[in-house]
Amino acid sequence: MTQLILRKLGKTDYQQTLNAMQSFTSNRTHDTADELWLTEHDSVYTLGLNRKNIRLPNNDIPVVNVDRGGKITYHGLGQIVIYLLIDLNRRQLNVRQLVDIIESSIVALLAQYDIAAIAKKNAPGVYVDDKKIASVGLRLKKNCCYHGLSLNVDMNLRPFEAIDPCGYAGLEMIQTKDLLIKDSQAILGETLLNLLQNKLTT
Repeated sequence: MTQLILRKLGKTDYQQTLNAMQSFTSNRTHDTADELWLTEHDSVYTLGLNRKNIRLPNNDIPVVNVDRGGKITYHGLGQIVIYLLIDLNRRQLNVRQLVDIIESSIVALLAQYDIAAIAKKNAPGVYVDDKKIASVGLRLKKNCCYHGLSLNVDMNLRPFEAIDPCGYAGLEMIQTKDLLIKDSQAILGETLLNLLQNKLTT
């Protein structure tokens, strides 16, 4: 199996990163190595392909239409974002299996801090006491995926109140800071990258 390249990009512009993911996926060949991109973004709402019955925000934060599945979510500083640029055929995965890998990696990360988190089959993401701490959204092109996950660490959660996160009215968002996890965003991001790498390469 070909290598899995890990890239730590720091803070990036959302639109530029989206363009880069699309270009990477469109131009990749059978020999292109899979990659994981760790980043974070300034405040932005992203609106997925399921745009029915969406409550749009009434504030100054930009809304970007994107090509992933799902509805609307929010990204901001203090949130871990990991994009997965993966050839599913190469790794003998289907989309459901990849989502399971993503969600179970986040659950395993939180378990290291004695936090009991779960995934829900009909509502992608990871939850602690019915509050959402992580979101998942993917796009496939020729069975190669892009987009990925976001994990709330130490951010301003108020922009989530202006939307129905992932289409769920009244869904409360939570972050690792609220769970008294004191490790930094950098440490959590590195650990989550390694968990994903292990699950994707074994």
